[in-house]
Amino acid sequence: MFESFLAGLWMVLSWPAIGYLLLGVVIGIFFGAVPGLGGITALGIMLPFTYTMSPHEAFAFLLGMFAITTTSDAIPAILLSVPGTVAGQATILDGHPMALKGQAARALGAAFTCSAVGGLIGAFFLALSVPVIKPIILAFASPEFFLLGCLGLTMIGALSGNSVLKGIVAALLGLMVSMVGYAEIGAVPRYSFGIPYLLDKLPLVPMVLGLYAVSELLALTRNLSISKLPHDPIEGTVWKGIRDAIANWSVVLRSSVVGIYIGLLPGLGGSIADWAAYAHIVQTARDKSKFGKGDVRGILASEAANHSVKGAALVPTVVLGIPESAPYAILLGAFLIQGIRPGPEMLTTHLDLTFSLVWTLVIANIVASGGLLLCANQIARLTFIKGHLIVPVVVAFIFMGAWMSTNQMGDWVVLLACGVLGYFMKLSGFPRPPFILGLVLGPILENAFFISKQAYPGISWLGRPVSIALLALIVITIVASARMSIRQKIAGGNLPQTTEVEKENPLISLPVVVFSLVIFVGGAIIARGYPRDPALFPLVVSLPGGVLALFALYFDWRAVWLGWQSGFAGGDAYMLPLRQLRAALLFIASLAIIPVASLVIDQRLAITGYVIGYLMILGRYSWWFAIIYGGVCFIVIDLIFDRLASIVWYPSLLPLP
Repeated sequence: MFESFLAGLWMVLSWPAIGYLLLGVVIGIFFGAVPGLGGITALGIMLPFTYTMSPHEAFAFLLGMFAITTTSDAIPAILLSVPGTVAGQATILDGHPMALKGQAARALGAAFTCSAVGGLIGAFFLALSVPVIKPIILAFASPEFFLLGCLGLTMIGALSGNSVLKGIVAALLGLMVSMVGYAEIGAVPRYSFGIPYLLDKLPLVPMVLGLYAVSELLALTRNLSISKLPHDPIEGTVWKGIRDAIANWSVVLRSSVVGIYIGLLPGLGGSIADWAAYAHIVQTARDKSKFGKGDVRGILASEAANHSVKGAALVPTVVLGIPESAPYAILLGAFLIQGIRPGPEMLTTHLDLTFSLVWTLVIANIVASGGLLLCANQIARLTFIKGHLIVPVVVAFIFMGAWMSTNQMGDWVVLLACGVLGYFMKLSGFPRPPFILGLVLGPILENAFFISKQAYPGISWLGRPVSIALLALIVITIVASARMSIRQKIAGGNLPQTTEVEKENPLISLPVVVFSLVIFVGGAIIARGYPRDPALFPLVVSLPGGVLALFALYFDWRAVWLGWQSGFAGGDAYMLPLRQLRAALLFIASLAIIPVASLVIDQRLAITGYVIGYLMILGRYSWWFAIIYGGVCFIVIDLIFDRLASIVWYPSLLPLP
């Protein structure tokens, strides 16, 4: 095992892996520091660039980038009271008050220092857990892996949204969509409707970019500027923040342990690790009077926890194939793209690759935290960029990231369709992480289900001791999550928001539920026409999905009916999202200009034209500025995607020479 440990280090330090890691760190700093982007957007955009890399190069790049987004997200959280990512929410409570007192640099110094410490503790936990978990995992068979996948879906579905019912429906909906294309068993085309593009399954990257990146961009289109603060020099002392972290070492250590514990529980992770650690430090502190008013211990707790959680979250992702959350589902997809299946192989055949993940976390955290400590004042200026300047360049990278999946126009259609779906899910209380996890785990679960059914008579495979324990955990998860959801409703929604969905709006949720019900019922009817083996898993998923969707339909219809009778009391809670919906759909519809224009002119020109039009019409910038901005975008796209990546462009009527 020690040989594999050293081999993993050599994998990361060898060229070009170390170069990709450092590049990922730089990209991760930018995506974490700019609100509205974050780790999942970075992973979705950059995943296609790893197709031609070796596994250790790909994960050095992706993990090095993702691990750092929660380091630089402290910058907008402290300076602007806007979290760069969901993991920076609790940092705001004491970080922004410190900035208002002229102690921004001190707060940044404390945040970056304990980020490095928390990341290192999480990485070492990942390394130390391998010898303990290895004999347990090697004893698992296909029934246990199937139920582990079900447990992961249940946990993320039940815990990542405000409604347990909608979370599980979203997970089952993801499983149904994952079955588009040739079946895992029997190689029969399912749900392709005679469209060649659908025969090879829907690509993951355009779906993730649509569900997250497109819908998250809408916030930036509504704000002319991210920052409401003047461009004053950042005051305070960075070294004072470093000394704070050293003096409060027990706070950093205890918060890191809290992050490790939560990271091992699929469905929680970065969304609540900072809140849990913050609550723990407040409860155990003798003097609680300064929390929320600029207490540096609040920053230390939040930042240490949301970094240690990443090393711990890789344990269920790599060893069990159960992603902790949506970004880890993308990392799981990267494993599958590289031809590596998470599970026992990661502890035997690919043990050196597993240890390379440990070293990637170690090096990335040290490099990023050290660099940010040296350049804290300069990097902070990134958050003063106006939103209208960010949107065009992100749109360009989103479209090109989606195109790199299969180089077909269907990639862009999927991107826009999932953009609409993602926006509706966000407003309706349907969490997106379980949907993405269902997409990733669908083929794995179907294989495990079929093998279990063939290897054991009837349902005897459910009676194995470990299987019984996993079934019990599934039931406990659903019951405990339902109780937590009920307490949240009783508290009137006053508890800290720890999910990525906005407050449920039954008016918007109703069409999403109807859409889900149509998918489940239609999927079951169509599946009856397939041969027995390819039809079995769609029926297993669609039947409970349809029943749960009916329950969700009843509750939403009841909420709408009661709201109608009361005249929608508290009207803004119902009507404001509806007013925003029109603008959101118009923005997504405007993005359709790019694929339509690409039928006539070269794709690079179509994207450049959209960038120029957006800046002049919505941003109201001068024509010469828009042309210069668009020209730079064209050069970057041509350099990266045409000359470096050598992608295949769509054969438009008027291609570039």
